[in-house]
Amino acid sequence: MPLGPVTMIGVYLVVWWTVLFAVLPLGSSREVHEPPTDGSQWGAPRTPNLKKKFITTTWVSAIVWALIMVLLFTGWLPLPDFSRAPAL
Repeated sequence: MPLGPVTMIGVYLVVWWTVLFAVLPLGSSREVHEPPTDGSQWGAPRTPNLKKKFITTTWVSAIVWALIMVLLFTGWLPLPDFSRAPAL
C-alpha cells in the first residue's frame, strides 16, 4: 500500500481546497455598475450561493481524489521511495 489513511485524508483536503478556489468564482458575475447603497463592497456578489458551491466542491474533489488514488495504486503515478536514501 503506497499511502496510509491519514495521507489519503490529507490528499483529499488539499484537493478540496484547490477545487474550492476553482469553484468560488463560478456564477458570481455582477452586472450592475452602480455604487452599492446597502453597505456591501463593489465586487461582492448579490447571491454567493456558498452552500451550492461547497456541495459542488465536495463531489468534484471526491472524483479528482479517486482519480489520484487510482493513479497511485496502479503505479501510473509512482511515489518516490525515501526509505532507501543514502546515509550522509
